[in-house]
Order: sequence, then C-alpha cells, then structure tokens
Amino acid sequence: MSLIGIGSDLCDIRRIERVIARHGERFLDRVFTQAERRRAERRNGQARLGAYAKRWAAKEACAKALGTGFAQGVYHRDLGVENLPGGQPVMVLTGGARVRLRALLPPGGEARILLTMTDEYPYAFAQVMIAQATGPA
Repeated sequence: MSLIGIGSDLCDIRRIERVIARHGERFLDRVFTQAERRRAERRNGQARLGAYAKRWAAKEACAKALGTGFAQGVYHRDLGVENLPGGQPVMVLTGGARVRLRALLPPGGEARILLTMTDEYPYAFAQVMIAQATGPA
C-alpha cells in the first residue's frame, strides 16, 4: 500500500452537546447519516454524545486526509461512519467525497480507508489513513 493521505481530529464532546442542544434535529440531519444517527441513538447520556462526537471527529479527520477539508464539494454527510458486523468502524464516502477520493487515485486504482476512533469524556478522537491498495487486503 502507498499512503495517499492522513488526518486526525480531537473533538470536545461538550461542544457537540451544546450544538445539539441549540440546533437539535437541524444539526443532526445536516451532519450525520441515518446509519450514524441510528447507532448513536441506541445509547443514552454521555455514551450518545460520545458516539456523535467520535463520528464528527472521523468526518473531520477524513476531510483532512482527502486534502480538502470541507470544501471543493466535500460535505459532512458525504463522509459516513458505519460498522462491520464485528464492530470495526469504516468510512463510507459518497457524493463529493467519493469524487475527491477517485481524483487522488490513478485510473483503476482502489483505495483502502483505515479509521480508528475513541472517546474518553470530555474528548473524542479519530484518525484516518487513506492508502492505495496494491493487492488483496
């Protein structure tokens, strides 16, 4: 594999809590995918807020790894965190984020996006690495 981009983000969970309290559904709908919302809403209290904050951090980290931030057609909802059956989080890119990723790869190239996230109140952290896959994973 050859590294294409790397990004990380540290998020204050209390900030996400304030934004949700102030903007509620409008914020949640604008930023998070339905899969992300379902996962977070299965939790209560700080665990719920931590789930949202980790996903916020993952989106920020992935936008940095793409080299655009939230510009050039890359929006928060284009970057989604889903979980494999075993629980491993994975990034799912759609819309402008997928277009940007394709632009970073040679024709026919495949990307591998590696994601790790964690939270320990009051912080959530995520790191994303995007690599060009060179063979079977």
